[in-house]
Amino acid sequence: MPRTYLVTGAASGIGNATADHLRAHGHTVIGADLKGGDISADLATPDGRAELVAAARELTGGRLDAVIACAGIARFDPLTVRVNHFGAVATLEGLRPLLAAGQSPRALVIGSIDAVHPTDAATVEAALAGDEEAAVAAAQAAVDRGEGHLAYSSSKAAISRWVRRSAVAAEWAGAGIPLNAVAPGVIRTPLTQPLLDDPEMRAVVEEAVPMPLRGPAAPDELTSLIAWLTSPENTLVTGQIVYADGGADAVLRGETGW
Repeated sequence: MPRTYLVTGAASGIGNATADHLRAHGHTVIGADLKGGDISADLATPDGRAELVAAARELTGGRLDAVIACAGIARFDPLTVRVNHFGAVATLEGLRPLLAAGQSPRALVIGSIDAVHPTDAATVEAALAGDEEAAVAAAQAAVDRGEGHLAYSSSKAAISRWVRRSAVAAEWAGAGIPLNAVAPGVIRTPLTQPLLDDPEMRAVVEEAVPMPLRGPAAPDELTSLIAWLTSPENTLVTGQIVYADGGADAVLRGETGW
């Protein structure tokens, strides 16, 4: 049965591939992005997040069957935390009432294998406390001491922990709405391709994210998994961080994942 999806980050990368996949299977997809989507909204700002929710309500008549939060950035500064954590949380929480009015509602956010890498604890804890300005200040402090790279891993660790914490709550599981994350390894996008094309940088990437099963992937290799997790067929999987990473998590953490 055709469903109505909202996909953020739909103009490129995983979001674009997911939107294309869903449309090819007969579903209606509302694409949101900073620009170039059915909804243009800046998820780094409270106003932009409110605009997303208001526009989605208007376009759908107040009903969505699934939300897929793909929007994200990988800058070495606090903006990454604003978009990847607070933008994603605002998207999912803001659109939850529309999901409650939908059929077999489902929600998903894109995490990252980078969540298992070192993080800035102060940034993560402030994010999970819902204190955006404290999280931004902590991320900026990390930048100031030369650890700006921790902004990305911290943002993905925070959103992953938020999924684990929130998915079993009354507002999600209690309302019959599975909430999950998919954590990719290295995906070939305009952002990562220059690194993969440089032999020295590729060696750094492969050491950080070893993917023994086939190596770096294309965005469309994730779409069937995302589609299933947000389909009516998924009746039991919730609160999971599903690593679609070519084995990177198993290499990096071994048996300690359990």
